[in-house]
Amino acid sequence: GDRREGHSKGGRRVLCRGVKEKYTFIKSRLHDYSIVVLCRTLQVHRSGFYAWLDCPKSRREQEDDELAINIKTHWLESGCVYGYRNITKDLKGEGKSCGKNRVLRVMRREGLKALIGYKRHPVFYSSAERNTAPNTLNREFIAPEPDQVWVTDFTYIRTKEGWLYVTVVVDLFSRLIVGWSMRSRATAESVIDALLMAIWRRRPTKKVLVHSDQGAQYTSKDWQTFLKDNNLEASMSRRGNCHDNAVAESFFSLLKKERVRNRTYQTRSDARSEIFDYIECFYNPKRHHG
Repeated sequence: GDRREGHSKGGRRVLCRGVKEKYTFIKSRLHDYSIVVLCRTLQVHRSGFYAWLDCPKSRREQEDDELAINIKTHWLESGCVYGYRNITKDLKGEGKSCGKNRVLRVMRREGLKALIGYKRHPVFYSSAERNTAPNTLNREFIAPEPDQVWVTDFTYIRTKEGWLYVTVVVDLFSRLIVGWSMRSRATAESVIDALLMAIWRRRPTKKVLVHSDQGAQYTSKDWQTFLKDNNLEASMSRRGNCHDNAVAESFFSLLKKERVRNRTYQTRSDARSEIFDYIECFYNPKRHHG
């Protein structure tokens, strides 16, 4: 039976890839099923499986086991959201030499993967056409220096107490969140609070272009007055075109995919704590930015 499952090379037993994968699967399921059932189902001999168990791991396998520990550490530190590309960057940042394909293979072996997918919340627009601004940004999402262009938007987080509205201001140069606010109502005051934090943190010395959509909060008189009083210039997406504010949309997609994960929080306070931790403890200081 062993001759069909492998051959010897220099006194060391060599298995074909398919058989080795079957043996690995059997080993991972021993706590659920008997060896007899597993070997019969996968059509391998028990004697071959026992011989594989007793065979010492190759150097490559030992290196993969060590790499798996490092990969899982970075995966857990990311909140279990990083995929093989970002983990490869982390490993290379530590001086470890490994290719992304090897990281992907080890992650698949360990059952680790990135979180994907989150449904975007619908956007509502204002009828106050007189207060709209031209689309000055025009999808130029790369800024040559900090505090030259900021983009802003807000999203909705579900809690059992009602919605929590999260507003962010993103610096296009660094992709960092330079201002944010969280309130129980989506008002002009809530979006102005986020912009006020950005001004307080960054203290820009030149005029900043601030891009938003045409929501009622951004076409309000209070918003327009605040921009004018603080040497800020308005730019707005075209009506009904979310791609004109893609960077802000992208951040909210990451937030919901990597931290919210379709949950309904018990309280707004719980949601605030979680989102604060994501922005200030992970996204700004640690997360890789495109």
